[in-house]
Amino acid sequence: MRKPWYKQFWPWFVFAIPAISIMYSLTAVYIFSQNQVDLVAEDYYKKGKAINLDLSRLRVADALNLKASVSVADTDIVVNFDKGDLKSNPNLRVTFTHRTLANKDFTQMVSADLSGAYRFNSPEQLEGPWFVEVEPFDGDWMLQGRVNLPTSDPISLYGQDKE
Repeated sequence: MRKPWYKQFWPWFVFAIPAISIMYSLTAVYIFSQNQVDLVAEDYYKKGKAINLDLSRLRVADALNLKASVSVADTDIVVNFDKGDLKSNPNLRVTFTHRTLANKDFTQMVSADLSGAYRFNSPEQLEGPWFVEVEPFDGDWMLQGRVNLPTSDPISLYGQDKE
């Protein structure tokens, strides 16, 4: 006498394969929906047009012989700025942009202290890949650089010509 189908091994084995696939697929969909990566800008056309403007601002920084480096230790950030041909140390807008997580981006306006360094604190400890931009309040020139944090080395910022 044969066992009924639901008491045999093979039907359950055959049913388990698509059931497990469905479970893994639904788990993957849930995980990906909770951890979205921001790689595409909604206003990509405007950002593309702004690249040409940014390149001219980088060239202006090179013409003025401007240089800067950024040191990051925990949440303490220090910008060492060589004013080149500028007459005085300007107020700076320092922008940290995370490559994939837009909600971590931040901008800070800073003034030089008596030693000529620009000091401020980040909202949280910085880790991962970052793009750093330094520009004056009026936006005439810009220095930029990329870094993977944490690092003990200063981050060199540059204009159009990388050194």
